[in-house]
Amino acid sequence: MSAQKSAWHRLGTVTTEALTAEDAMRLAALDGWNVRLVGLHATELTAEGATLLEVPNHRASMRTHPTIGRPETLAVVGPDYTPVQNEEHAELLNYLVDESGAHFETAGPLKGGRQVFLTMKLPQSMTIGRSDEVDLSIAAFNSHDGSSAFRIVVTPVRVVCANTLRAGLRNAKSSYTVRHTSGAGGRIAQACQALGLTFKYAEEFEKAAQRMLDAEMTTPMLRSVVEQLWPVANGDSTRKKNNQLTCWNTIRNLFEHADTQAGIRGTAWAGYNAITEYVNHVAPARGTTSELKSAARAERVISRGRSRPCRPGPARA
Repeated sequence: MSAQKSAWHRLGTVTTEALTAEDAMRLAALDGWNVRLVGLHATELTAEGATLLEVPNHRASMRTHPTIGRPETLAVVGPDYTPVQNEEHAELLNYLVDESGAHFETAGPLKGGRQVFLTMKLPQSMTIGRSDEVDLSIAAFNSHDGSSAFRIVVTPVRVVCANTLRAGLRNAKSSYTVRHTSGAGGRIAQACQALGLTFKYAEEFEKAAQRMLDAEMTTPMLRSVVEQLWPVANGDSTRKKNNQLTCWNTIRNLFEHADTQAGIRGTAWAGYNAITEYVNHVAPARGTTSELKSAARAERVISRGRSRPCRPGPARA
C-alpha cells in the first residue's frame, strides 16, 4: 500500500518546483499547443473517381504536438465551439495560488490531449478523528474537444492510501465553472469565488467524514452498500455476477484486513475508504501492463468517467 500514488501523480508531471502556472505548464509540455479549428471534408469514392465533399457545421480541433511539433487532430467539434488555450487561464491560477498559499503539484494531458489538468495542493489539511490525515487539492481542467468548460474542482486526498475522495455533499459544491471574463478584476473575483467554494467544501467534507467515523459499520452493512453501487439481477449473466462477487470480496478484504483501515476499522469512514481504495487502486481497467492499468484507473478517477460494472460513480456522503 505504501507504493500507491494519487491519481494526479500517476498521470501528470510533478511541478512542485514551479512558481507560476506558466512554469507548471512548461514543465508538463502544456504550453504552445496553438489549439485551432480547421474545416472538415469527406471523400466519396465512386467508379468515376474520388469526390471531395465539405462537412458543414463541424470542424476539427487541432493542436501542434508539443514533442514532435506536428499538427495533431484532437476532436471533431460543433459550430459554436471556440478554442481556449491552456495559457489563457494562467493568470487566474496564479491568483488562486497567491491568495490561498497553495503550490503547484502536477499537470498533464488526459485522453490524448483532448483534456488537460493542473493541480495545486493547499497548505491546509484535515484530520479526521485523531490521526487520519486528508490533504486538500484544487484541480483545474480544460478541454479541447468541447466536452466541458474550464472548471476548478476541490479534491480531498486521504494520505494513508492516496485515495482521491470525490464526495457529493448536500451543503457544498465541489466544482466551479470559470467564465471567460476579461480584465484582472473579473479574474480576481472568480478566484475569490473558487476559494470560497474550496474552503466551504473542506469544512462540510470534514463534518461528513467525522459523522462517518462516528457511525458503526458492519460487514453486512457494507455489503448492502456495494450491492446498491454495483447491482446484479437474477437474469444477469454469470460473468456479471462473478465480477460483482470478485468486487465485493476485494472490498471486504480491504475493509476487514488492510493496514490502510487501521485505526478506523468498523466505521462507515472505513467502509467509504475501502470502496474508494478499490476504485482508485484495484478496480478492473484496460491495459496490457500493471502500469497502463494503473494509469487508466487514475484517468477514470480524476475525469469522473461514467460508472461501469464494478466501477461506481462519485459517492455521496
